Amino acid sequence: MSDQYSPETEERLRKESAEIIGRYPQSRSAIMPILHLIQSEDGFVSPRGIALTADILGLTRAEVSAVATFYSQYRRHPNGEYNVGVCTNALCAVMGGDIIWETLTKHLGIGSDETTPDGKITLEALECNAGCDYAPVVMVNWEYFDNQTPESAVALVDDLRAGKAVHPTRGADVVHTFKETERVLAGFEDGHVDEGPSAGAASLAGVRLARENDWHAPVPLADTPQAEATDGGESK
Repeated sequence: MSDQYSPETEERLRKESAEIIGRYPQSRSAIMPILHLIQSEDGFVSPRGIALTADILGLTRAEVSAVATFYSQYRRHPNGEYNVGVCTNALCAVMGGDIIWETLTKHLGIGSDETTPDGKITLEALECNAGCDYAPVVMVNWEYFDNQTPESAVALVDDLRAGKAVHPTRGADVVHTFKETERVLAGFEDGHVDEGPSAGAASLAGVRLARENDWHAPVPLADTPQAEATDGGESK
């Protein structure tokens, strides 16, 4: 990778960064989506991306690097085409997440934050995928694969490496590449936002039960007539 972008690429990135900056009252507030934009181009927060971001926002490279090294979604070395995150937090772990993790590390021959030699898969041990009702959960480029088993997880990564279209349990119809996903995180829509269900039956069970039983949240004490009378008496 060159130390600098081509004139055409830099012009495009500057134009798109200006569009991002226009969404915020202060330009430096755009640093996080611009870093996602850099990752959509380079596959990680590259040194040239840090330099360009600093120049665009009028910051030092150290200030940009401080943000890039703080958040785990920013990569400091090239990421694979597909980021496979296995939840190893408590619920997923006891439901089989630990076994899935051990199986994939052996199958792929890599550990956490490492990439297969073909550049296809970066494996990551995640603390929580926020999908406990479907444990154990695996995410590929932030798309959900629910109720996984060691066998289904191996089939998943094999299909990704083979270039097959892979369909998440929820969300977009197919998994898109890391760079394509990063462009969405930068704030540029890809037209897939309304595809597939965003929540399944397990996630909506509480809402269904509440409606069937006519359950409602309790009225806050401060909103009751008695509370108002009491407050009024105390204030006099």
